[in-house]
Amino acid sequence: MKRSSRRPAGRTRRGAAARSRTSAKSRPAAKSRMAAKARTAAKPRPAAKARRTTKARTAASARSAGRTHSAVRKLSARTRFASSGDVWAVIPARYASTRFPGKPLALLAGRPMIQHTYERTARTPSVARVLVATDDERIAAAVRGFGGDAVLTGEAATGTDRIAEAVRLESARHGAPGWVLNVQGDEPLIDPADLERLVVGVLSLPGAVMGTLVHPLRDEAEQRDPNVVKAVLDVDGRALYFSRAPIPYPRAAAPPTALGWRHLGVYLYRMDFLAVFHRLPPTPLSERELLEQLRVLEHGYPIHCFLARAVGFGVDVPADLARVEDWIAAQARRAEATLA
Repeated sequence: MKRSSRRPAGRTRRGAAARSRTSAKSRPAAKSRMAAKARTAAKPRPAAKARRTTKARTAASARSAGRTHSAVRKLSARTRFASSGDVWAVIPARYASTRFPGKPLALLAGRPMIQHTYERTARTPSVARVLVATDDERIAAAVRGFGGDAVLTGEAATGTDRIAEAVRLESARHGAPGWVLNVQGDEPLIDPADLERLVVGVLSLPGAVMGTLVHPLRDEAEQRDPNVVKAVLDVDGRALYFSRAPIPYPRAAAPPTALGWRHLGVYLYRMDFLAVFHRLPPTPLSERELLEQLRVLEHGYPIHCFLARAVGFGVDVPADLARVEDWIAAQARRAEATLA
């Protein structure tokens, strides 16, 4: 009798039953996992949740921006600042000065005063272009006569307004600069190294929109002189206030190094801030002190101050010409002695 090669029927039935029971137990769990995956895939992300996430990110960015100066925050919301670009120096010059009519054309060492200012400004390494902004054809002709660039503007209430118009006119023809340097036309001995120090200093500060120069007051006579504008700074070198009065007030005898700061009327503006500054309405303190830079502070914008190594000689009245000519002659003699 042959032996069957098949397994006993009982063992086969028992094995099949066991496998069936194991499969039956695992099916619900697998089915549950598949259903969960299907629900997750099918479930869309609620729009409200997405909006809440976006708002949270925006709020976090706002909190971060809150650590910056509030005025810069306000301005950045209106316009995107240029962070680079050429530096144009613009020299405002008007003929009808109350104390010294025709001052820009007054001769110093045989050349118009405006030429001295123009040529010294042009020696500033970071300055790409120098312009004279004037409302008088005589001044414009004199500038063109020595090879300079001049822009005729209309009447302007302040030097900054005249500069803003000149830059707007020239930008339409040549493209806008990134920065504008305001150099006073009655500063024939302005130091190009100080102008460069101002430009480099402001451009090194992220978010800066305006800067200027200061120099230590030399004596108490300067501190009391209303024609010398004084500046008070915070610990980071930003201007707190400018005044013709002796500030800070000397309650006790102070050492010479503590007299305070003399403000030099040179400014560097970021191009798009110049347009904002030009539109700022007058403010009580700027009108009381007759200092237009106070309009910037009163509207909440920062002015960064940098140390100048020289004060120079500003020309306010005809009597100042002799002092400037003496200095120019002394410099010429010194140069000759060096070459000899």
